[in-house]
Amino acid sequence: MIDKVVTSGTFSLDGGTWDVDNNVWLVGSAGEVLIIDAAHDAAAIAERVGDRRVTAIVCTHAHNDHINAAADLAARVDAPILLHPDDRELWEMVHPGRSFTPLADGQVLTAGGIELTVLHTPGHAPGAVCLHAPRLGAVFTGDTLFRGGPGATGRSFSSFDTIIESITKRLLTLPPETVVHTGHGDSTVIGDEAPHLEEWLARGH
Repeated sequence: MIDKVVTSGTFSLDGGTWDVDNNVWLVGSAGEVLIIDAAHDAAAIAERVGDRRVTAIVCTHAHNDHINAAADLAARVDAPILLHPDDRELWEMVHPGRSFTPLADGQVLTAGGIELTVLHTPGHAPGAVCLHAPRLGAVFTGDTLFRGGPGATGRSFSSFDTIIESITKRLLTLPPETVVHTGHGDSTVIGDEAPHLEEWLARGH
């Protein structure tokens, strides 16, 4: 089962603030789910969860728009917050002094009988991760890969060369029919994104 809540708020970094709509994904079964990203509105996410048990709140990275509701949501659904430790500095900007459970590349998370493998995909942020669910034929990419190209790398803590390497080695090696569920906007499939990546490489950004 894959469910989605779209929440709205702002993203702030490097002195700028932008309005954004975020995809919050719930993956699992009728009785148990894992939440991918805790964006903006803990109440709306908790309402969608309903009476299901939450195994974890997984942050694909620690930009504020993906974690700003994490503490509130964790309290509401009684679940741990998981984040790759390379994003600790970004996390501390939003939740100073609050701990999280570290994620590791290759770690397997489960919810409702669904296994999701953590793929460390730095570039958009140092600790960015994607979650691959082979049984669902899906990968949840946060802001690493979108429909039409890679995530933004023009701000602090990001690297264009690094995100291209992550996408090439960790995502484009997945089966081409794998559905890509993104942190913002519409979903796509892996097979459609390889040509777009070539275009971005040719442009050099």
